[in-house]
Amino acid sequence: MKQKQETAEDNQLKRGLTNRHIQLIALGGSIGTGLFLGIGPAAVLAGPSVILGYAVAGIIAFFIMRQLGEMVVEEPVSGSFSHFAYKYCGSFAGFASGWNYWILYILVSMAELTAIGVYVQFWWPEIPLWASSLFFFLVINALNFASVKVYGETEFWFSIIKVVAIIAMILFGTYLLISGTGGEHATIHNLYNDGGFFPKGFFEKNTDGSFQGLLAAMALIMFSFGGLELIGITAAEAENPEKNIPKATNQVIYRILIFYVGALVILFALSPWRQITTDSSPFVMVFQNLNGMEFELFGNKIYFTKLIANVLNLIVLTAALSVYNSSVYSNSRMLYGLADQGSAPKFLKKLNKQSVPVNAILISSCFAAICILINKIIPEEAFSILMSLVVSCLVINWVMISYTHLQFRLAKDKESTKTKFPSIFYPVSNYICFVFLLGILSIMWMTNMKLSVELIPIWLGILFVFYKVFKTKK
Repeated sequence: MKQKQETAEDNQLKRGLTNRHIQLIALGGSIGTGLFLGIGPAAVLAGPSVILGYAVAGIIAFFIMRQLGEMVVEEPVSGSFSHFAYKYCGSFAGFASGWNYWILYILVSMAELTAIGVYVQFWWPEIPLWASSLFFFLVINALNFASVKVYGETEFWFSIIKVVAIIAMILFGTYLLISGTGGEHATIHNLYNDGGFFPKGFFEKNTDGSFQGLLAAMALIMFSFGGLELIGITAAEAENPEKNIPKATNQVIYRILIFYVGALVILFALSPWRQITTDSSPFVMVFQNLNGMEFELFGNKIYFTKLIANVLNLIVLTAALSVYNSSVYSNSRMLYGLADQGSAPKFLKKLNKQSVPVNAILISSCFAAICILINKIIPEEAFSILMSLVVSCLVINWVMISYTHLQFRLAKDKESTKTKFPSIFYPVSNYICFVFLLGILSIMWMTNMKLSVELIPIWLGILFVFYKVFKTKK
């Protein structure tokens, strides 16, 4: 009996993530390629108004986070929202939401590995995308085979680099604007002096049939916020989740305002928005354009060199590595949770001596490795294709979280149970999220992302077939 008990305990995830880990993991999930690289295509479509788009999408993301946070604090288990969907919406809902989340982060992994290759080519254009992707694919996966504390510590320092860099960029950019030493083009008037704040309108059709404007950019903006729900995945391995999860969740809105909206205001003020391109990081580009200029700091003349652009490129590379690191972590824990609830093969529950789900990491890595092949075959289109697919899966994911939360609250209300961390504006915020996400799908349907929307019912149908097959074999 004692031996059985020890075996059961040994087969459980360990709570090795401290408060500082949780705080920075939540932050790391919201600052990555979507901000540093994804802003390029969105800015080309909408101009400075993209800042408003990020603020609106950020508020919706915060509503979703609070809904998930309420459930996670009440029941801090592995599998996160897949567990809640299974429990409150039925076995297929749990099966579908878990596997959709898994494929979402396989796609995110692919997108981040592709972005890593783009950043490396800033220094060495001769290195093909697939080679850089392969190298960092091996390094990050090796790190994740260590204990969860190693993952937490790695992500902590990755996120520290991102936070310090963005704060420094905001402060330095503000100084350049106030002091007038940012060059002749650096002025706050860039936010509205070239066609106004909405230079391409809200949603306008071009002569070639494509669309431009703020609404057309919203689907691309959504890509940036995929990853915030990672905090729910950490619940099973978090120390004192009742305290640490609410603290990290509540800080999401401030991070969005500071790190997205604040950074983008500075970005658009330092350089005319028309100089932004779709194939490089606007942050690196803006500071690279300042190369050779001089400015005065505390009475000393300092010259811009390529070093600044190189440092920024290193930072955005770190950001992509951070999100990929989190993707490997979240995918393996989701597979573990699915196996634990009976929606995935039991061998995915196998843990090594460090309580890491090794088989789940291996299986996820095999699928993410497809990215290396994609980057070799279609390197030019890889990132945009992956981005549109990520948005589709993200919409499904957020709809499931919000709907499951409604069912969760109905169940708790019937039990007359007062939850420890109630969401904001329930149930109004849930319906606001539904309307917003339906709007995103409508925009995608009318733009060049139509195929991604058409694939949603096909993907859900495939999940249903696999669900029936898996349950029959059980």
